[in-house]
Amino acid sequence: MSLHRADTLGGRAAVAGIGATEFSKDSGRSELKLAVEAVHAALDDAGLRPQDVDGLVTFTMDTNPEITVAQAAGIGELSFFSRIHYGGGAACATVQQAALAVATGIAEVVVCYRAFNERSQHRFGTGLTSRQASAEGVAMGWTMPYGLLTPASWVALHAQRYLHSYGLTPDAFAPVAVADRFHAATNPAAYFYRRPITLADHAASRWIVEPLRLLDCCQETDGGQALVVTTPERARDLRHTPVVIAAAAQGAGRNQEAMTSFYRDGLTGLPEMGVVARQLWRTSGLTPADIDTAVLYDHFTPFVLMQLEEFGFCGPGEGADFAAGGRLQLGWDGAGGLPVNTHGGQLGEAYLHGMNGIAEAVRQLRGTAVNQVPGAQRVLVTAGTGVPTSGLVLGRD
Repeated sequence: MSLHRADTLGGRAAVAGIGATEFSKDSGRSELKLAVEAVHAALDDAGLRPQDVDGLVTFTMDTNPEITVAQAAGIGELSFFSRIHYGGGAACATVQQAALAVATGIAEVVVCYRAFNERSQHRFGTGLTSRQASAEGVAMGWTMPYGLLTPASWVALHAQRYLHSYGLTPDAFAPVAVADRFHAATNPAAYFYRRPITLADHAASRWIVEPLRLLDCCQETDGGQALVVTTPERARDLRHTPVVIAAAAQGAGRNQEAMTSFYRDGLTGLPEMGVVARQLWRTSGLTPADIDTAVLYDHFTPFVLMQLEEFGFCGPGEGADFAAGGRLQLGWDGAGGLPVNTHGGQLGEAYLHGMNGIAEAVRQLRGTAVNQVPGAQRVLVTAGTGVPTSGLVLGRD
């Protein structure tokens, strides 16, 4: 069972640097070069040198091993290196791993990174046509023979049940897509810069797998993103005001599978994100009312609504009403709104398995975001949905 008490990690590590490559559909260079560029950019942002780094953390679904990146980036000896499983579910957990290393003294400066040519080379959106025999692969064997081969098709089953259970139509997902592209339209780093969409555009976009339309699905991106994690004390001597990791958590639910958890008692929620939510609130001592803006993993729009519900911003089945009318957009002046994905999210800025979302949270707390939430003090960040996942609450020092 998951923890029933606060942990002691909160406040013992901070994000001191962020850096990224450009986000494109054809980078024209290797994934290793993208990783090194992002790592160097994050170190430059922090005011550190490669030789200051003694730890690296990345994803298992990455062609850039820690020792290879260390060698190529001019980093010397490493006392800590780690990889996190489950695709996008690893994003916030990379920061948690780095924070654990820093808080326990195993390492002092840890860089978390993610880099891939996910559009010009291997495209995750194409799904699977075969699977090597493995314990994990058994779950896929129950659905692949029936044509459920892509992430969109796996999420569509959950989305269809959600709509049926709460008496909604696919239009319920549109405000998420509109809000993300609204924010991307004013973000020069976003692929969809100056290209907002309307509710009508969403309704007119073609079906991918009902009830998901094209504009419900994230893009595919080439690029890299890196983050520097160190102690709050050291971070205070660097270039930027530290962004403190107030809480970090991972979560897997009962009967959890990777994207195919179709045999649970219900399909209208994200129990693994509920595990993360409970731990983040316990450890940070915060509630949804204390959050100024959120970066919610948005590879598909339905799971944004479910996350709003799992974190308690609204009740079960109320996510569509919570999101409607522009309540997720910066500048909403009514009651009950929450700016979400102010960088444009994975639908609007880039699909970097959520790492670019963590960077946006850092910018919000530094006060340097393109779409700045005035006086932002606390930001919630989540990682991949439909898989074992993770989350963060970040705050000002």
